[in-house]
Amino acid sequence: MRTAAVPPRTLRLGEHHYPLVLPSIRDPRLHLAAAIISIHILGQTVLGFHVSVVQILVAILTCAVIEVTWTFHQTGTLVWPASAMLTGSGVALIFRVIGTENGDYWSWHGWYLFAIVAGLSLVTKYVIRHRGSHVFNPSNVGLVAAFIILGSTRVEPLDFWWAPFSVWMAITYLIIIVGGVLITRRLHLLAMSVAFWITLAVGLGVVAASGHCMTAHWAFEPVCGSRFWWTIVTSPEILIFLFFMITDPKTVPAGRVARLVFAAGVAVVSTVLIAPQTTEFGAKVGLLAGLVVLCAVRLPVERFFPAANSDQDRLGAFALRLTVAGSPTVVPRRAFTRGAIGGSAAVFLVAGIVAAGAASRGIPQAPRAEVFPVITAEIDPSTLPGVTVDADVSKSNSDLTGSGAQAIGVSLAEDLATETQALLAADKSLLPAVAFGDHLSEMQQRIDEAVSTGRTVVANYRFESLRIASVIRSPGQIGLSLGFDARGTLEEVTYDADGDQTDRTASPFALTFVLSRPTGGRWMIVATLPLR
Repeated sequence: MRTAAVPPRTLRLGEHHYPLVLPSIRDPRLHLAAAIISIHILGQTVLGFHVSVVQILVAILTCAVIEVTWTFHQTGTLVWPASAMLTGSGVALIFRVIGTENGDYWSWHGWYLFAIVAGLSLVTKYVIRHRGSHVFNPSNVGLVAAFIILGSTRVEPLDFWWAPFSVWMAITYLIIIVGGVLITRRLHLLAMSVAFWITLAVGLGVVAASGHCMTAHWAFEPVCGSRFWWTIVTSPEILIFLFFMITDPKTVPAGRVARLVFAAGVAVVSTVLIAPQTTEFGAKVGLLAGLVVLCAVRLPVERFFPAANSDQDRLGAFALRLTVAGSPTVVPRRAFTRGAIGGSAAVFLVAGIVAAGAASRGIPQAPRAEVFPVITAEIDPSTLPGVTVDADVSKSNSDLTGSGAQAIGVSLAEDLATETQALLAADKSLLPAVAFGDHLSEMQQRIDEAVSTGRTVVANYRFESLRIASVIRSPGQIGLSLGFDARGTLEEVTYDADGDQTDRTASPFALTFVLSRPTGGRWMIVATLPLR
């Protein structure tokens, strides 16, 4: 008589014993989890990630609870939710809720969004299936949906650029690359990662060469051309995407050639989707969406490039079949035809990428530097106090020290003098060279009021101290700004409609001028705030 196999592990709950499945130390999912957790730890401690420990744990625990409950309901077995926890961890690594500050480790800000996005991402694994397997990478499709639905005013993806290169960034790259290579090599997916990176690098090279620009909230100015290309292709986020996301064994084709085509296809679609984007938010969503599109067409790719039955790759079998199928003249003709088709496709693809990126050549939110009027205000640098720079600011950007900081102080004084010129001449055309965003609108409105009332009030600043006190990370994709603290004496002069002076007052002032470089040219005033 045959006896039933006894599960190696069981868990007793009351009078019932339930099979218990725990992870093996050889499970690649544990190795992947170790790499991702290491990045989370570095992000919290030294890389400045804007995500809290609470948000990370909420995403992971939400997925774990759903997976354990679902599996137990289906099989009666308690299974360690390794895949689900990877989904939650992946969501928490890439998903950000605007307003979360680095260092606020126990912030509950937007925790419910992490729970919803992580939970719904995992649920796609159960409800969107084909022949017993899920179609989409859960965290990938969930993140794309969340970013599209919630928008850049509420949420944002992990940045392409993480931090200035340092020992800690070197350790981060080491963890990602070594861990990625070991894991994908063991799963026979390393060639797929390489194919993606090479194809993406070539495609983005075409985009960059066409004059592409994007704004990012980690940069003071638009990221354009070669800098755009280098930032993305060397981004730790790209490495995470190619090692840990597109190589999900459950959502890639079975055959080796199919996998290479799949990876290259993800890169091509991502490039086409990135090309028209003018913000990092749009570029990142375009990158992630490339995988969603290819997962949706994975089955046709598998059918067109089926896995070989032997250890030999299907491509070799295909070539062998061509060799023995007909006369010697048939193979060259077929090869020529396929080459012609491939070459034509490449030409049309390059043209399509260039055409798709037309909207991103120059940032539409900011006029190009060459259309600005010439700044005629002249400031003698010797009339300004020495500009001091807080240690945290100088550490983040070496250009904001010494003569560089002093030059920004001169730019601020020129901007203020130009605004005075614009008010006295009632000439709005001078303002776009020195003001941007809400401050530009405010100055234009002041000119309109001066014209309508016949009363113009101008401000003359005499600085006693100037200090670059902070780097301001604005919400959305506006870009970095400087908090320039200034103290001194403010003289307000009032003129009537005939240009005659009617009043003059002087008083001390303490203000923070917020400066940015939205065009990549001169520093502009984007806001004026009371100094705290």
